[in-house]
Amino acid sequence: MKYTSVSLLEKGFYFASLGVALLLSPLTQAQTEQVTAQQFVDLQQGQNHFPGFRRAHAKGICVSGEFKSNGRLSQYSNATVLKAGTHPFIGRLSIAGNSPHAAELTAPVRSFALSFVTGVERWNIAMNTPPVMAVTNPHDFYQQIVALKRGKEAVKDFFAKHPESTDFLAWKANYAPSPSFALETYHSINAFYLVDEKAQRQAVRWRMLPLNEESKNTYTDKDALQQEFATRLEKGAVRFTWQFIFAKQEDDENNPAKLWPSNRAKLDAGEVSITHWRPQLEGNCHALNFDPLILPSGVTATEDPILRARSAAYAESYRRRAKEQLMGALEEKAND
Repeated sequence: MKYTSVSLLEKGFYFASLGVALLLSPLTQAQTEQVTAQQFVDLQQGQNHFPGFRRAHAKGICVSGEFKSNGRLSQYSNATVLKAGTHPFIGRLSIAGNSPHAAELTAPVRSFALSFVTGVERWNIAMNTPPVMAVTNPHDFYQQIVALKRGKEAVKDFFAKHPESTDFLAWKANYAPSPSFALETYHSINAFYLVDEKAQRQAVRWRMLPLNEESKNTYTDKDALQQEFATRLEKGAVRFTWQFIFAKQEDDENNPAKLWPSNRAKLDAGEVSITHWRPQLEGNCHALNFDPLILPSGVTATEDPILRARSAAYAESYRRRAKEQLMGALEEKAND
């Protein structure tokens, strides 16, 4: 079997409708209530959106650097990035929310996105600080966001009705946002398959483990994470270990809400080093859609429906901001 990156035709399929994407896997009762990507993005952007910016994770910075692969994953995947060698990337660090003017230190979720280009292939990676989702399907994810917008009692009621959120809530109860992008652990959340030369598949998740020195963030204004990161980079690269976690047969790779047991095999693929940063409107990450379904040969998607929901919503957000930018929405604006 030959595995390739997601084709333009497939991309068009994902773009068309999240409701259609749901038909790719067996439907639960909740999944039969379709939610479109347009509805998702409408909800994320709210009544007062910011033209030209992402509808979610609107505030961030562009970063770049290299991944030094030790080649240990190449026995499981023929992806070029996982072969021994040095691979440059473009990336983005961001906080959750729809405002490019938001205060950063109190943001409950931080994100790290990467984009590798090798030959004619691209591998886009979008990671968040939570290791799992709270729910298992797009409809419930939509209702979770609705609850968040309605307030504390609605959130409490939502989680009471969704026992599958146990692993997410356990993580949330013990998580405290760090004072630096460099000190967070970033997770793939969804699982993927590594595919070797013989088309053998291994389900994995991955995470970026920080290798950076703990230090107090002396900045306090709304751009405190950006300022701390810039100061930190002046002293040297910001580094992470890229670690893969291997599923066993009994683990459900299509369930993004279930954390795999901690004793699952792990393998370090190498070290990611960030060496440069730019404000997002001056860097080359703003024009990228970090769609997690843009994959290289040697990596394929699972049937996790939320993975497809992410792809569809990212595409709709990208379509809106690209059109707005074309119409001049970002002209003469400073970075936020």
